[in-house]
Amino acid sequence: MLRIGLTGGIGSGKSTVSRLLADRGALVVDADRIARAVLEPGTPGLAAVAAEFGDGVLAADGSLDRAALAAVVFADAGARRRLDALVHPLVRQRSAELIAAAPADAVVVNDVPLLVETGQAGSYDLVLVVETDVETRVARLIERGLTEADARARIAAQATDEQRRAVADVVLDNSGTQAELAEQLDRLWTERVEPARD
Repeated sequence: MLRIGLTGGIGSGKSTVSRLLADRGALVVDADRIARAVLEPGTPGLAAVAAEFGDGVLAADGSLDRAALAAVVFADAGARRRLDALVHPLVRQRSAELIAAAPADAVVVNDVPLLVETGQAGSYDLVLVVETDVETRVARLIERGLTEADARARIAAQATDEQRRAVADVVLDNSGTQAELAEQLDRLWTERVEPARD
């Protein structure tokens, strides 16, 4: 099994890279998707978050009010650390279950936005970092419905490009077209993934 850690700042294009890797046969384990699942109504994760942050982070139907929770944790680093301490172990446990179920010869891509922040770089055979300039990332996040201030706060709460580059085996430049990004992934697959599998 070849384990690849994929990371990059919010809005950098990790989801696009994940999809392109899946198209090439990789099994993608998406930490953000798992984090949403472990906070669904009725889960121990949601109960723990509500106990820690109060009913103000719940919607009227009992589901997580993500905007309300984000307003709390992106304004307070201590609150963000408390949230991470609740959610990250649940995400790691579910990720491990998915990886354990994969075939022995699989290429497993762990899409982990906070790979650097959580000290996981050493857990992978190959670390890929997707990089895009900050202004492009801000524009993408605004298109997703965030305010500029919220977008910049979320970017500031994550590792810097320099910190990500320090753990990267490969940096993918996503400032161009999707075709250019796909070309980089073709090279990566041919030059790094296939030889590692063989």
